[in-house]
Amino acid sequence: MPRDNKTPLIQKIAKEAYISLKGVTPSVNGENDPVAASQSELISLVTAVRAADLKIAPRKTKAGSGAAGLQSPPVTYMHICETDVFSMGVFLLRTGASIPLHDHPGMNGMLKVLYGKVSVRCFDKLENDLTVGAPPPRFDPPVSSCQTSSLRRSVLRSVVEYSETSGPCLLTPVRDNLHQIDAVEGPAAFLDILGPPYNPDDGRDCHYYRVLQTVDEGETDGKGDDQEKQEEKNEQEEMWLLEVPQPEDFWCGGEPYPGPVVSF
Repeated sequence: MPRDNKTPLIQKIAKEAYISLKGVTPSVNGENDPVAASQSELISLVTAVRAADLKIAPRKTKAGSGAAGLQSPPVTYMHICETDVFSMGVFLLRTGASIPLHDHPGMNGMLKVLYGKVSVRCFDKLENDLTVGAPPPRFDPPVSSCQTSSLRRSVLRSVVEYSETSGPCLLTPVRDNLHQIDAVEGPAAFLDILGPPYNPDDGRDCHYYRVLQTVDEGETDGKGDDQEKQEEKNEQEEMWLLEVPQPEDFWCGGEPYPGPVVSF
């Protein structure tokens, strides 16, 4: 049968997401990676999507201030669809807004910028946290003894800027699973696909983290060449994250999705 070229692109993306992500299970060795051949068609479709395909117009809003700013959420979400295999929607970030560092337990995902520009800072969790019986590192500010169970060893994988002409940012259960997303130079929006969806009953709840600064013996004074070497070291070596409640200055509002209806 001839291919239906009248099918909206977002419907094609949804269908391919269902096919590509169905049956995918978390893998400790990274075999279930979205860049595998089985996801190549989905990546191609997502790369092509633009704001106009979803009937979304770039916004020219500025960072909120005063009473009106306090009433406006820094981030809003447009729900497109959700199945037991994946969820899909659009996040809209105000100028200067940030989605704090968070995780996607056991999930694969794609983030595709529709307009504007975002900086995505990706971390990987490392398997072992604190060694039993070993004293925790020294942090600045200090971490209380009751918080040590919330410490997570990690490594900063990348800090990359994405625009509407960029390909999608990909995450897997073991790579780039934690990330922070910041709007750059104005408002931004991105299509978000997660498979399987968040589901606290199945152990897929969202957790937030804060990057900790360690205090090393013989540390430098943070000036000149020593500061540059320390920044390079921080990007290459392990870091510690502290699991924290959802930050008080972040919340997500909702608004209707104006684009083509997606159905199965």
